Amino acid sequence: MYSNEVKNDLKLIVDALTDKKAEDIQIIDISEISTIADYFVIASGTNRSQIQALSNNVEERLAAQNIFPKNIEGYQTANWILMDYRDILIHIFDKESRGFYDLERMWGDGKSVLISEI
Repeated sequence: MYSNEVKNDLKLIVDALTDKKAEDIQIIDISEISTIADYFVIASGTNRSQIQALSNNVEERLAAQNIFPKNIEGYQTANWILMDYRDILIHIFDKESRGFYDLERMWGDGKSVLISEI
């Protein structure tokens, strides 16, 4: 189902988010419904500092494995940070923005991935 490389990358991302106490981590497989990426990882933080810390930890963990983002947007305002790792897009929201944009509903045709599967 998942290549070992993608599985390892997803595990690194989830571990980095969990270590900084991200809330409600979700993974959506969008590979069959979109060409922009294969996976969304969505998480929430409680405030600007935590959201930035979540982003920093993901970036540091992946960089340690020589995996670097194509782009990172929204870091300064930190109500929605988008980290583009080509096949994996990481969305880190504050609670208000996550509810407003509701990516889980918008991408509901994707397949929800259980964290225990990775």
